[in-house]
Amino acid sequence: MIRVYNTLTKSKEPFETVRPGKVGIYLCGPTVYKPSHIGHMVGPVIFDAIKRYLTYSGYEVTWVVNITDVDDKLIVRSRERGIPISQLAQEMTADYLRCLEVMGVDQIDHFPRATEYIPAMIEFISALVEKGYAYASDGDVYFDVTRFQDYGKLSRRSIEQMQIEGGTTAERKRSGADFALWKSAKPGEPSWPSPWGPGRPGWHIECSVMSGRLLGETFDIHGGGLDLVFPHHENEIAQSEARHGRPMARYWMHNGLMQASDEVGKVGGRATRPAEGDQEAQEAGKIAGRHGAKSFLLLLKEERFQPEQVRFFLLSTHYRRPIDFSVERIREVGTGLATFYRFFKRYERVTGEGFYDLPFATRRADGEFAPGDDPALAVIADQRARFLEAMDDDFNTGGAVGVLFELLRRLNKFVDDEKLEDPARRSQAHLAVLRQGAKTLRELAATLGLFRKPPEDEVKADDALVGKLLDLLVEVRADARKAKNFAAADKIRQRLAELGVTLEDRPGGTEWSLAR
Repeated sequence: MIRVYNTLTKSKEPFETVRPGKVGIYLCGPTVYKPSHIGHMVGPVIFDAIKRYLTYSGYEVTWVVNITDVDDKLIVRSRERGIPISQLAQEMTADYLRCLEVMGVDQIDHFPRATEYIPAMIEFISALVEKGYAYASDGDVYFDVTRFQDYGKLSRRSIEQMQIEGGTTAERKRSGADFALWKSAKPGEPSWPSPWGPGRPGWHIECSVMSGRLLGETFDIHGGGLDLVFPHHENEIAQSEARHGRPMARYWMHNGLMQASDEVGKVGGRATRPAEGDQEAQEAGKIAGRHGAKSFLLLLKEERFQPEQVRFFLLSTHYRRPIDFSVERIREVGTGLATFYRFFKRYERVTGEGFYDLPFATRRADGEFAPGDDPALAVIADQRARFLEAMDDDFNTGGAVGVLFELLRRLNKFVDDEKLEDPARRSQAHLAVLRQGAKTLRELAATLGLFRKPPEDEVKADDALVGKLLDLLVEVRADARKAKNFAAADKIRQRLAELGVTLEDRPGGTEWSLAR
């Protein structure tokens, strides 16, 4: 049974959906005023894997990610650039969608834009005013937090602890903790007609309206970064439940924030760190515009990262933990990823079949198999069970990735023990076991959106010189080994490894691979 950690109750709960067999997921998307950075990819990659796993487990999943295309940040940025807000929003939305495409995030069903739902937002706000939960003041409309008895239940804050909003609007509010549902128009700002005068919606009301329209008044999972617990999600709960008189979402899931870090840790280990972290500390160190985070597409280009490398990096940590970002960490992930790519080539050498051509189960029940009394098949079945156990336990992708490394190690050991690189030693029985192991590896990895297609050539045509130089070094090392100059041969291997080049010695010669 799948269990999910619910921020609302601060506990893991059995996953029971509003409608049997169906899941509705809403993930708060970006405010599109600047190019997306790597931090913007955390939530989409995590929830892309969550949807894939839920679909694999037999659910019919609808996933919504909103686009905030009207906001103070867009207004300021459009003025800085001297272009219309609509043009800025269109450009930055296209950038965000391109980033998702590059990262293989293709499971999102709806991308509602805030400006498409203005009439629905006005209707929603009007209902809150009629019920006495909201009030108009000089063209603005505010939510009265004192009228909602459960205000603060998500963030565990009392009204007295809430950060008091100041500025020019403080005098218009009954309480400093009240938040804006509608903002009156200022000269030069975009506006829409409303019962309270021309203006635009507040930030929080957008998600309540769009999630309700697309997923229903109560849906299954509401996700977002840990920094959205308060005030955004707290305010969503207040206005949605005040309007509808029922819970907004069954499960509130919050991913840890990406933080700048110089620490380099091991990727692919069997153990994962506990899923915990201080929210204020994470927010202080998170990767964001104010910390100068560069464009994600520019990062990929400058550092020559493969998108699958970044995806693997993001999924190698439990989603509730903060993610320590550094170029070194992502490069280390590339080294770990290369071990899988080398196995895929090895599998093709041994079986004559392409790993990426293998058929695999797309539903959980279809991937089950009886190992019988074959010890190797029993190991594969056990690794599959451990992977599913990790994912069933609050979508622990970090633990699941660790199992993939262990399964890979077991498959390589099987090839070594049975000497399957030697055509004379192969048997159909051994090849059948290896094929089952590879199919299982592909099945499990697919639930994380990994190994869907072959990686780009590690060395492209314009890097022909690099390839020739590496071939030359491999030849020099081979000559050193023939001359029994093992110190020189080891030094070449070691120095190449430091540069991200892996050498693999086989009976037919030595092959190199370059992690990018």
